[in-house]
Amino acid sequence: MTDEAAAAHFTLLGSAREIDVADLAELYGYPGQLSRCFVRANMITSLDGAATVDGRAGGLSGPGDRVLFTVMREVADVVLVGAGTVRAENYSGTQLSVAARQRRQARGQREVPPIAVITASGALEPHGRLFMRTETPPLIFTTTASIGATRERLHGRAEVLEASRADPIAVDPAAVLAELARRGLYRVLCEGGPTLLGQITAADLVDQLALTVAPVLAGGGAIRVVICSASVMTRLRASHIATDQDGYLYQLFSRAT
Repeated sequence: MTDEAAAAHFTLLGSAREIDVADLAELYGYPGQLSRCFVRANMITSLDGAATVDGRAGGLSGPGDRVLFTVMREVADVVLVGAGTVRAENYSGTQLSVAARQRRQARGQREVPPIAVITASGALEPHGRLFMRTETPPLIFTTTASIGATRERLHGRAEVLEASRADPIAVDPAAVLAELARRGLYRVLCEGGPTLLGQITAADLVDQLALTVAPVLAGGGAIRVVICSASVMTRLRASHIATDQDGYLYQLFSRAT
């Protein structure tokens, strides 16, 4: 257990029940017996709705949020992210402790979940941390128009997959999920950013939203957690709300049935 995990203290609101890291893994476990992709989005926002500070979501994060971030990665089959977030947050492959790997093996999961990246252009730096600091080669989903150049650019450092349908210059999120399901990667953790989450929301593919609210006012002209070209209404209900010693709120919302 990391020092941050050991120091983090969470309280489940409504019951005043204190929860530890093991409880978090249970609270954020995915439904059993999945036959399709179950998409959980994980996002953070300030009190006034900013999804980033100086262009990065990491500027809003705290110790408890980082612990929960790791827990959600541990229980997922695959981490889905947009190329803009990869570049802004300087993504590497998923890093998990020995204990987390053992728990994954006991659940029948591979030791480390791969990172899956959606990129229309395929413009990813082949020497970036995503490709050089990873145990599992990432899955790169790109367009019909860009797949050839993307494969050439990445020189075999990733598995590059075509995910266009009607539009050869756009990635279709449904096509991405269909390929992940074909591989048995049903437990999807979408870490954004807001543009990718907007595409998934517009396609009505979000099953859960894990929303951390940082106890800060950010001001400025920061973007929201979901960016869509048109208004959409996806109704969710609160599954639980927790807090920690630093005043962060951790909310899990599930699709209303």
